[in-house]
Amino acid sequence: MSTVRLWTDEEVRGAPRVQAVFDDIRATRKSDFVNNFWRALANQPALLERTWASLKQVMLEPGALDPLTKELLYIAVSTLNSCTYCIHSHTAAARAKGLTEAQHEELMAVIAMASQTNAIANALQIPVDPEFLVPPGSR
Repeated sequence: MSTVRLWTDEEVRGAPRVQAVFDDIRATRKSDFVNNFWRALANQPALLERTWASLKQVMLEPGALDPLTKELLYIAVSTLNSCTYCIHSHTAAARAKGLTEAQHEELMAVIAMASQTNAIANALQIPVDPEFLVPPGSR
């Protein structure tokens, strides 16, 4: 159960700042669906505007990473942060961008392996090999 009110479309129509973001979400995604994440953020219009603008910049603008890779990274980080909502939301987005079942299974195996080896390295406090460090001034 949510800890905040999830705004209905009727409530959104009475709040121009929220309506503008919801309209942009619909236009950008070419869908009438606005998910609960945005409906929860509607309680704080400035946070809603800022988060939507940042998400569009990072996830939707063309960059060095393709859209599916961005979604896979989002799933991995969401898994490590135990964000069930984001795992489901971005898995759906990844599937819409072409994620196959085989790719999803392999992604889960990589996340599980990284979690296991991270825990071992942290528990043993293994020092980083000098070869893995970026030499000063090399960037």
